[in-house]
Amino acid sequence: MISPFDDEFYMKKALEQAAQAYDLGEVPVGAVVVMNHQIIARGYNLTEQLNDVTAHAEMQAFTAAANFLGGKYLQKCTLYVTLEPCQMCAGASYWTQIGKIVYGASDRKRGYANLNTLLHPKTEVVSGVREKECSQLLKDFFSSKR
Repeated sequence: MISPFDDEFYMKKALEQAAQAYDLGEVPVGAVVVMNHQIIARGYNLTEQLNDVTAHAEMQAFTAAANFLGGKYLQKCTLYVTLEPCQMCAGASYWTQIGKIVYGASDRKRGYANLNTLLHPKTEVVSGVREKECSQLLKDFFSSKR
C-alpha cells in the first residue's frame, strides 16, 4: 500500500496532472509541490493551450506554490514531476531554492542533467520514481501523434 507520505504517492498525483495534459493534447508532464506532507500546488503542461513555450508543468506548479505561500522561495518544498526538468525549469528551480526534486522519467535530450550546474547547491534530487509509468504515458502520447 502506498503511504501518503512517500515519493510513490506524490508521483501518482503528478501522474494524474500529466493525464490532464494528455487529455488536452499537451505533452503529458505533470507536477505537484509538497510541503509538510501537503500538496500546495499542482501543474501540467499548458504550452499549446496558452501558446506559451514557458508554460511547463514545473513553471505552473512553482507559480501556484509561490502564490499559496505568499513568497517566491520554496526551500521547504519538494517538487514531484513526471519528467526530468528541462534546463529552463531547472534554472527556475534554482531561483525558487526548492529543497528537493523528485522526477520519474529521464530526458536524455533536453533534461537538466546535461548541465548539472543549473540546480541550487542545496537541492536534493531523487530520480526514477514510477519511471515506467511516467515513460509509458509519454510514449503513448507521442505514438498517438504519429
